Amino acid sequence: MRTLKLISIFLLLILPFFFLSHTGFLPAAGRIAGISSGQLIYGRSQDAVTLDPAFSQDDESNKVIANIFEGLVRFKPGTSTIEPCLAEGWRVSPDGREWTFFLRKDVIFHDGTTFNSEAVRFSIERQLPPQRTESAGYASFVFGMVESIKTPDLYTVQFKLKYPYAPFLNNLAMPAAAPIVSPAAVNALGEEFGEKPVGTGPYRFSSWKKGKNIILKENRDYWNKLPECPTLVFNVIQNNRLRALALKLGLVDIVDSLAPSDARYLEQKGLPVMQAPGLDLNYLGFFTDKEPFDDPAVRKAVSMLIDRKHITEIYQGAAIEANGPLPPGLLGYDASLNSIAYDPVGAQELLAGAGYAEGLQFEIITYTSPRPYNLAGGDILASAIQKELAHAGVGTVIKSYSWDQYKEALFNKEGNAFLYGWISDNGDPDNFLYILLSSSQIENGLNAARYRNNEVDLLLVKAQLETEPALREKIYRNAIEKITQDAPWVFLNHSLKHYATSTKVTGFTPHFAGFAPLDTVKND
Repeated sequence: MRTLKLISIFLLLILPFFFLSHTGFLPAAGRIAGISSGQLIYGRSQDAVTLDPAFSQDDESNKVIANIFEGLVRFKPGTSTIEPCLAEGWRVSPDGREWTFFLRKDVIFHDGTTFNSEAVRFSIERQLPPQRTESAGYASFVFGMVESIKTPDLYTVQFKLKYPYAPFLNNLAMPAAAPIVSPAAVNALGEEFGEKPVGTGPYRFSSWKKGKNIILKENRDYWNKLPECPTLVFNVIQNNRLRALALKLGLVDIVDSLAPSDARYLEQKGLPVMQAPGLDLNYLGFFTDKEPFDDPAVRKAVSMLIDRKHITEIYQGAAIEANGPLPPGLLGYDASLNSIAYDPVGAQELLAGAGYAEGLQFEIITYTSPRPYNLAGGDILASAIQKELAHAGVGTVIKSYSWDQYKEALFNKEGNAFLYGWISDNGDPDNFLYILLSSSQIENGLNAARYRNNEVDLLLVKAQLETEPALREKIYRNAIEKITQDAPWVFLNHSLKHYATSTKVTGFTPHFAGFAPLDTVKND
């Protein structure tokens, strides 16, 4: 016992210096000395790739970008609701094709240059043909529907769209592609802009030690309220357990990407722990144009034979059950939705009526590696589903592939059913429902189930045209009801992300898309 106590004391003494030497985390020195320096230190698992919004394609880059840059609109903290940002307001033409934004005045970039409509046009045109390059990964998604941009005056911007598209507003709130950059800085720095970013946000860039930390300082010329913490540090601690321990020791103030076991440990130690459903869906899909799943009754029966509660347990706290195609928090999500319930007796009746009274056999194709929406990996999930179905006498054969080979097998319709998932880009239901379930998306492979329903197609297009949120929500709920009854997928679960803060931190709200502006977070 004495030896264990000595080891514990040794670790508590040595670990702070481990973080200093292995993470380059110099701000922690002040913490060890007990000196408060107005810092907010965010511990995360990976470093950013680029800080140029036009070329950002990863969550870790977006976390930093969301504090340096701003778009015309933004998400309200912790929600998918849109509110004004660099645009004070906007107007949409009756045909839904012309969007006019009225910009804030007296906003300046971190380099002292003026924000205006020309800066907006520059930020977007650098991502449109002919200037767009392959490195601008989200440019076509965010601005692919834009036909032209006009600037009637210095504080008005008009977008002409190729077709009506209500989710355009959500696109403009994304941290990738949509934020407005300083034209002067981009022209002066060229490719170096991604390492020396200049925006209008509450924080300005200070330094970046690759693989270790990024330090931001308050923007004292910010058009809105100054940040609660003058210094914001993003510190890389790759090991999950060490990241949790860094919070426990007071070396960081916020940590994310926690394993559920580490989150429970911190909670037991009295530290605030938060959870946020991921903007994703993990599902078992059926090839609806291929036997036996060209029969909706068979699809529904298999759905009724899978207990989603049992399946979700394999994630040990890192997932929550899905009740439909949308994750919580999105427009159209309905917590009271009655998805197809677990009902083995009813399922057997459906199978008998469909001609499978003597049993059903089919092949499931899957991928081998973990995915953000399926941290257990495809093989483990497929085995769990196989066991569920075996209890009801349904036989399955599992065929697994590497990720690249899997996508080819999926496109070629190998097997009868498949494991797949989706992570939304813009927090709009269109990015789940139209992209994955509209018959127009069959040819490009996004509608992997080859699902067709003319009524659903019409509803999803109607929702794209409708700019009034309440009416859009009604349309989506109608579509989801029809989709649920058609059962093209078994809605399995959504990831559950874990965050924790020190007891001194207030005002931190995790965002479902994985990024959050941190200027309103206090660290008393």
